[in-house]
Amino acid sequence: MIESLTCDVVVVGAGMVGAACAWSAARSGLDVIVVDRGPVAGGTTGAGEGNLLVSDKAPGPELELALLSARLWSELAGELGRAVEYEAKGGVVVAETPEALAGLETFAAGQRAAGVAAETVPADRLHDLEPRLAPGLAGAVHYPQDAQVMPALAAAHLLRASGARLRTGRTVTGVLRGPDDAVRGVRTDRGDLHARAVVNAAGPWAGELAAQAGVRLPVLPRRGYVLVTEPLPPRVRHKVYAADYVGDVASDSAALRTSPVVEGTAAGPVLIGASRERVGFDRSVSVPALRALAAGATRLFPFLAGVRAVRAYVGFRPYLPDHLPAIGPDPRAPGLLHACGHEGAGIGLSTGTGHLIAQLLSGERTALDLTAFRPDRFPEEAP
Repeated sequence: MIESLTCDVVVVGAGMVGAACAWSAARSGLDVIVVDRGPVAGGTTGAGEGNLLVSDKAPGPELELALLSARLWSELAGELGRAVEYEAKGGVVVAETPEALAGLETFAAGQRAAGVAAETVPADRLHDLEPRLAPGLAGAVHYPQDAQVMPALAAAHLLRASGARLRTGRTVTGVLRGPDDAVRGVRTDRGDLHARAVVNAAGPWAGELAAQAGVRLPVLPRRGYVLVTEPLPPRVRHKVYAADYVGDVASDSAALRTSPVVEGTAAGPVLIGASRERVGFDRSVSVPALRALAAGATRLFPFLAGVRAVRAYVGFRPYLPDHLPAIGPDPRAPGLLHACGHEGAGIGLSTGTGHLIAQLLSGERTALDLTAFRPDRFPEEAP
């Protein structure tokens, strides 16, 4: 069916960030339509682990956004917590050597100064937190503010709670312009959606939507795999990862990088990550990546060597060159706002991003300084 609809805001993308933008905008009194060429959470969100982390953020703009988002997630949990499997489980970042522990403690000291709760855990107390951790680890830092949700459920419930009109299975084919050349909606393969503002929450495909509006946003896909075990009784209490995970997140390398990340879920399976590589939108199975994930996980938790991995899934994280998302209005295309490029942190940063976008749409002063997130901060042409 071809139809033409009008609203205040069109959000392109029905993943977690798009859902959070729709929820916050609708709570501000705006009429919102969310459009996606696939189903709800059919892209990056559906292939995520649901991490809500402050532990892996260095002091600066992204950590400020993470702390804002953590507070908003905590508030949202009172409304939707059980439905979205929200768990305020905390995180444990472990160091395998004394040198790694020293670096981890230095990193945590800077985070504490920025408002993060971070407690150093000596080696002889590690098993109080995680009894099944491997012996011989040098120590860890415990982050009680880390949490987890089931991302596909979170996106679906947030969209439903928002009251936004949802149009899935519709491909955006162009950006509509008004007489003043400002963005005034989008054209889809099933009709036009007219609005005074468009929010680009298209994840790894956000660069394509930006190009349709005539602007450059260098979002690239960064592939990652997750191993899923058979359902187990509760055995991993926190999100647990090795200290080198932070360095892998910040790396600019296109090559495969893996670091062990292990966490249980409310449903029973244990999720095992994390890998990163830039190979475009190639969905083929990488046996070396899966082997590296399994080896890293069993190094942290030896009991996993006897547990079956029942499946693996792949997703594409929306990567920007400076590892910061693009959030806010695009001065090159008035009427277009970006909410994308969060890489692997989109679930955790979604609530804060949606809150900031809604403040911009409502003409309010934003809760954070958005200078570091400006969409036009990149050169117009690739170097």
